[in-house]
Amino acid sequence: MRRLPPLPAVRAFEAVARNGTFTAAAAELGMTQAAISYQIRILEERVGEPLFFRRGRRAELTAGGARVAARLATAFDEIEMAFDELTGESETVLRIATTASVANNWLARNIGSFQAAHPDIEIELEVGSAVIDLAEARIDVAIRTGRGDWPGLKAEHLAMVSFTPMCSPALLEGRPLPLDVREARDMRRISPQDRWWPIWFRSAGVEDMDDARRGGIRMDSQASEGQAAMAGHGLALMTPMLWSSELASGRLVRPFTHVADEGTAYWLAYAENRRHARKVARFRDWVVPAFRATMDSL
Repeated sequence: MRRLPPLPAVRAFEAVARNGTFTAAAAELGMTQAAISYQIRILEERVGEPLFFRRGRRAELTAGGARVAARLATAFDEIEMAFDELTGESETVLRIATTASVANNWLARNIGSFQAAHPDIEIELEVGSAVIDLAEARIDVAIRTGRGDWPGLKAEHLAMVSFTPMCSPALLEGRPLPLDVREARDMRRISPQDRWWPIWFRSAGVEDMDDARRGGIRMDSQASEGQAAMAGHGLALMTPMLWSSELASGRLVRPFTHVADEGTAYWLAYAENRRHARKVARFRDWVVPAFRATMDSL
């Protein structure tokens, strides 16, 4: 007969250790904070020592708690993978969620090297702009934009989301580059209502004209804006790393040297309890340096 501690208490401990707060663990498990505290107290009484230090809202593992948490993380991963196999989940299928811009302009162009290194892994892409629940949608990893603060997810920084105007060379009519930022105020814009325009002008120390943000073509993704820009329809604010091929070939040009950002980044996100899954680890080990290589090439 196994001498296991109460499994609800073990589950509560694992959730607190992974999330770092009793509040987040309670929300994840659908319990009250008082119930989580009670379950942790059961374990602490059983082992005869504290498992967490309470530091404000944070719950930091003691040395003993850290040892237990490391073993439990592996055990929970093994349990999850065992049931995944029964429900049709496989280490040979990697489901990735990301935006149309990242999918079309970076992932589709670079994923071949990952597949060449791991021919046994099949890639399935879920493309959309909505932030979805990875577990509910059965997504293994996501490439998201934001600040990396998604509860229950491990987020690894890939690159800052920077932006600068780009256009077709034909739009410039042979004008010498770089242009002065103030010249952008009088040029046709794609998605002139984009919130990035005032950020870009303001960070360059230039005041935009209010009427320049009215009318124009409004699009819902960089993927569409880039096509419109290459067709000569105006300036589009876009992220250089997503358009490195077009910039290198001359289909797009950057008329201005000024580049801005709003403090957000591209992140690789996945569930904390999936970090040891082989397919997730393999993709993580590939995508982080691949993003870095693209940034270094700009």
